[in-house]
Amino acid sequence: MDLRPYQPADRDACLAIFDSNTPGFFAPAERQKIESFLDRPDCPYLVMEHDGAIVGSGGYALDAEQTAASLVWGMVRADSQKLGLGRFLLLFRLREIGRLGGVQMVRLDTSQHSAAFFEKQGFKVVGVVPDGYAPGLDRVEMVKKLIVCP
Repeated sequence: MDLRPYQPADRDACLAIFDSNTPGFFAPAERQKIESFLDRPDCPYLVMEHDGAIVGSGGYALDAEQTAASLVWGMVRADSQKLGLGRFLLLFRLREIGRLGGVQMVRLDTSQHSAAFFEKQGFKVVGVVPDGYAPGLDRVEMVKKLIVCP
């Protein structure tokens, strides 16, 4: 398994990953948002290759003070889930964020369908917006502290 920076040639594979998780993890209306993001990523964004195919992608963005980060557009192709790839992608991004120094907290928004995955990785739910993405697809706001002791 390899992780590397996203390149414009990866766009169709990343959109196919998104589509494989829609509906369910993503609302169909979000497709335009990820298309725009992939046309001009404004933060580090990675693709994950496994057995010669792109099976996942995800990135992270820093806030203006560089003390908090947000996970963005993290996803694994539906037929490659439950293999540990999502955990690998998450831990890699957390490691990269930690290497930056000074980041104390990581935030993410996800659906109720993947919130339990992030809870197992130490994220805590701080808010739920019912139907926040689409009818029947709640937006779950989560955080994870990176710095435990000063």
